[in-house]
Amino acid sequence: MRKFLLVLIATLGLSGCGYNEFQRLDESVTAAWSEVVNNYQRRADLIPNLVATVKGAADFEKSTLEAVVNARASVGQLKVTPEMLNDPAAFANFEKAQASLSGALSRLLAVAEAYPQLKATEQFKDLAVQLEGAENRITVARGRYIKTVEAYNVSVRSFPNNLTAMMFGYKPKPNFTVANEKEIAVPPKVDFGKPSPAPAPVPAK
Repeated sequence: MRKFLLVLIATLGLSGCGYNEFQRLDESVTAAWSEVVNNYQRRADLIPNLVATVKGAADFEKSTLEAVVNARASVGQLKVTPEMLNDPAAFANFEKAQASLSGALSRLLAVAEAYPQLKATEQFKDLAVQLEGAENRITVARGRYIKTVEAYNVSVRSFPNNLTAMMFGYKPKPNFTVANEKEIAVPPKVDFGKPSPAPAPVPAK
């Protein structure tokens, strides 16, 4: 009976000091992270077809394609696991690799503007739509993850929950860096459906 009472008291104590809340928040962070990873993978899966399609354009810049291929390879070499959420260095490497791939894709799409025959193909149009959708999902998933981790980290650092956090080894988790807060709400624009504007006429002398 005494042992039962001790277990009951301990259980009630854990509930009151935030232990159960940590369990809930930790699961929420893991779920949000899975959504981020899945959407980055969705984008990565589009790249081989995108590169193959762009290769068909005559004289397309080889260095631009190589940058995308190499950036995707770097992302693919990362070992993405839930444990990464507790490793700031590994998380930073993941973010850096994804940012590098985003930059390489942006340059490729910018260069593609100079190839009307490429932009006119149905396959390229379809890939552009899929890529835009992937970027939208990534932006939304990152936004959810940022907010979920923020709630978790506030709980870890707040008294008296911080005492429970220290007792059970809960530590603040790394988060995405957002240079511009608008990144969370406004996804990158990828639009190949509209023709490029015609150059302005040169005034007669």
